[in-house]
Amino acid sequence: MIVIGIDLSGPSNHKDTVLTVFETQGAQLTFCKLIRNVSDLMILNEVKQQSDSDQIVVGIDAPLSYQDGGGDRESDRQLRKFIISLGMKSGSIMAPTFNRMVYLSLRGIKLSREIERLQTTNRISIVEVHPGAVIGARLPQIEIERTLTYKQNIEERRYLKAWFYKQGILGLPNHIEEESHMIDSVAAALGAWHWRDPAFQPQWIYPANEPLHPYDFCC
Repeated sequence: MIVIGIDLSGPSNHKDTVLTVFETQGAQLTFCKLIRNVSDLMILNEVKQQSDSDQIVVGIDAPLSYQDGGGDRESDRQLRKFIISLGMKSGSIMAPTFNRMVYLSLRGIKLSREIERLQTTNRISIVEVHPGAVIGARLPQIEIERTLTYKQNIEERRYLKAWFYKQGILGLPNHIEEESHMIDSVAAALGAWHWRDPAFQPQWIYPANEPLHPYDFCC
């Protein structure tokens, strides 16, 4: 199985969009490639190329639906409660239609549907992922503060690179700690892996509720 983690930014901000590709090998996830400054077409081409050889799971860090009428989805409310219970701050969970989120939501919704339309010989599964919650739900409680500082602190990102290895993620490149977007892309892959692989399970999940919310949301 191929696992792809995508830290998505808004449609005009390709430079902060990062895609990482991994391959499952037993109980481990082995790094294959990392692509920065990624457009929608680059994402679709990469997913299509990878799906020619194996089944694919794609974890996307972006809203993949919005609440009809605006405001929080029920999944947003439930995830906010969950991360607060871990000792994390609630501010990283914002409604998809919030001013700061709406363009990211637009890109996530559009891209996920385009991935669904790809004609491939292997199955493609998509899940919405919150990378900060993926990390926070697996860190020891005493280290939860790292989720609040890793985006600004390279030393915390170096710690997380080593921590990913303990989670079974092998072969990460030396420069992975340079930007938080790269760390978030790896965390998105970790969450998607545990969601899809029957040997694992997500730490939190809100099931899809079609037709308006067609994808699971997990961490």
